[in-house]
Amino acid sequence: MSDSRHRYLVGVDVGGTFIDLMVSGSGHRLLRKTLSDPTDRAGALLAGLELVAEELGLSLREFLQRTDRIIHGSTIATNALLTRGGARTALLTTAGFRDVLNMRRGVRSDLYDPKQAPPDPLIPRQRIHPIAERVNGDGAVLEAVGEESVKQAVAAVRRGGVESVAVGFLFSFASDAHERAVGERLQAALPDVHVSLSSEVLPEVRLYERLSTTAVNAYVTPVLADYLESLDRRLADKGFRGRLLVMQSSGGVMGLAPAARFGVRSILSGPAAGPVAGLWYAGLHGINDAITTDMGGTSFDVCLANRGEVEVTKEMEIAGHRIALPMVAVHTIGAGGGSIVSVDGRGLLRVGPESAGAAPGPVCYGRGGAQPTVTDADLLIGYLSAERFWGGRLRLDEDAAREAFRRQVAEPLGMDVMRAAHGAYQVVNASMVDAIREVSVRRGHDPRRFVLVAAGGAGPIHACAIARELDIGLILVPREASVMCAAGQLLSDLRHDFVKSCVMSLERLDRHTVEEYYRDLCRAAEKALLGEGVPRARIALSCAADVRYVGQFSEVEVPVTGTELTEDAVAGVARDFHRIHEMLNGYSMPEAAAEIVNLRVVGRGLADAAPMPARSGDGGASLTGRRNAFFDDGFIEVPVHDGHRLAAGENVRGPAIVEQETTTVVLPPGFQLACDACGNYLVHPDTHSLQGTLERLRRAASVSPGST
Repeated sequence: MSDSRHRYLVGVDVGGTFIDLMVSGSGHRLLRKTLSDPTDRAGALLAGLELVAEELGLSLREFLQRTDRIIHGSTIATNALLTRGGARTALLTTAGFRDVLNMRRGVRSDLYDPKQAPPDPLIPRQRIHPIAERVNGDGAVLEAVGEESVKQAVAAVRRGGVESVAVGFLFSFASDAHERAVGERLQAALPDVHVSLSSEVLPEVRLYERLSTTAVNAYVTPVLADYLESLDRRLADKGFRGRLLVMQSSGGVMGLAPAARFGVRSILSGPAAGPVAGLWYAGLHGINDAITTDMGGTSFDVCLANRGEVEVTKEMEIAGHRIALPMVAVHTIGAGGGSIVSVDGRGLLRVGPESAGAAPGPVCYGRGGAQPTVTDADLLIGYLSAERFWGGRLRLDEDAAREAFRRQVAEPLGMDVMRAAHGAYQVVNASMVDAIREVSVRRGHDPRRFVLVAAGGAGPIHACAIARELDIGLILVPREASVMCAAGQLLSDLRHDFVKSCVMSLERLDRHTVEEYYRDLCRAAEKALLGEGVPRARIALSCAADVRYVGQFSEVEVPVTGTELTEDAVAGVARDFHRIHEMLNGYSMPEAAAEIVNLRVVGRGLADAAPMPARSGDGGASLTGRRNAFFDDGFIEVPVHDGHRLAAGENVRGPAIVEQETTTVVLPPGFQLACDACGNYLVHPDTHSLQGTLERLRRAASVSPGST
């Protein structure tokens, strides 16, 4: 594998517990997990790359010199927001609108909780400075920027030890001249302070959403930029001459320069790549409808991909702060392998959302953890092997896990340890089932017409129990399940989103103006992608419009074909709007007037179609032994298979356990597993034939969206 002709692509996902690495190149692929280190993430990443290099028979320098791209996803920006570890931030905004950011929308997110309090503000009122200026909704200047107010704001920022400044004026989406002028003044006076302009971060109508998104960007970007600059420098010192790219929350990747300016774009950069990979794996079998799940050490991420498109939302709140950028609609709960199992004050079994993380980790890791976790439960009920966990690199301490469960869970509940551990397994499964219902049933989708893509190191252990509860007929476990997000990064396109607010009635649409706006947005998208080194032949542009009924608050995104808006094209937009509104909200009003609010263009630099080659088993008998595992009625002895030895076409009937180095598939009685041509696992109930289930899911994917 050390052939000098090999060139490599590396996907990296830095999580709270593990760093996942996926390496693809010259007909082979390699995946590895290494423990994360919150005190030195870059160092932990380099240590993981060194392990990969050793396996390839190379030094770290040789490996990095042969690496063309490293695509990086992380929870750094997310954690900065969640833990309130971002930069000390100030806001400059139009005089008279100082309190818009912290007044929020003026309503509780949970209308039925009278005690609910808003989150602590990212920017307290004393660091929000009014600027005398005003333009109107058409961009005409009503009041020039007040020099004295700018001087006072700059002086206050300097005195306050501020590290980052957000600038958001009332109608900057119509004209950004005032924001740019103030931004230049800030940069000249305070060159070490990061400046975020709302007209660059989110040039859209709606002041609160724009200010909130810009404030989050200002808050998290310095933290992410410092990390990326340090990582880039350390990689270069070790010989890396390729491109370091960063995963975005939208499901695409971007270069280092925009990532270091717009940290808010990667606020969900870790989990965003998982659904991209999940849909790709489902597509190998002609299936376009997938529910992708990823159960790692800290969280359980779930997302729905419908009709071949990963769901994207522009209505996301993280830690109570609104972010109105396009983001993969990942629903996350605190249910991972490290989730802590406890008994609450009412005597009820509770799992999560608190997690033991990487340090100290589960009790069985022997790294100082004292509170029992889901991983400890999975070990006690026989689903994990103490000797083979993580390829034998980490021997699990079963006695310590048993003692922790006995003292902290079993005795308070008045039951034996194994029943308590299996109870924890059932409770965490119920939480994950509810999370899947949140993205499917509660949004009008029947989960039975989707394939369940089970990923994450812990996901395939729980997948069959989840599928049985939801009556899902097919589970797909990728061979790279444990590094799903890292795999997704290798499949993700370069992506840049552009938007122009343009409130205009569909019935009286100024087609010439709209066409010109679309052409401007397309030129901006092409320029950005060409600047990222994307060949023109690999650039794809798509247009859309946010449309609503007149008087409505929320919009629906409607695809627009091309930039030439004939009368028929406008009529098609109207028809599609009514149809999509019906599908999303359960009703439409074809006789009511509709209007465009925003014009959108997405520019993509298309990734290689299949950077991950097929892989069959390593050969030899897959059966490695037998062990006791706990199912509904107690312990039974089950066969254990080495997943790396399973070849295409092989089948395993449950009850059984299939182990890989970084993940385990648990097959309860009544399920069976088939290995497909690419080395992935298709798991289904015995009561359904695999081919019949595949055909049913393919037919469901071919049904016209308009018929749903």
